[in-house]
Amino acid sequence: ILNLPYLILEVRWIWEDVFVVDYKALIQINAGKRSGKPCVRDTRITVYDVLNMLANEMDFDEILDDFPDLTRQDILACLAFAADKEHKVAICA
Repeated sequence: ILNLPYLILEVRWIWEDVFVVDYKALIQINAGKRSGKPCVRDTRITVYDVLNMLANEMDFDEILDDFPDLTRQDILACLAFAADKEHKVAICA
């Protein structure tokens, strides 16, 4: 949902019920873990790791099989985090 003027980003995934993924609750940045890179919850799996797997054509089920600590909501949170970060990029001319 895009809620102007505050631009609150929520990813909605519909499958029997509606789950709302708030990436801020799932993505953590801790200076002492993975050099401060954004990680999924309390794992050492970074947003970059998940995005890289998706970019290399792994589907959700393959990622979940390889990393049983992750959930579908975690993967969606990584996508939402990346989308929000891209949205906030300032372009200087």
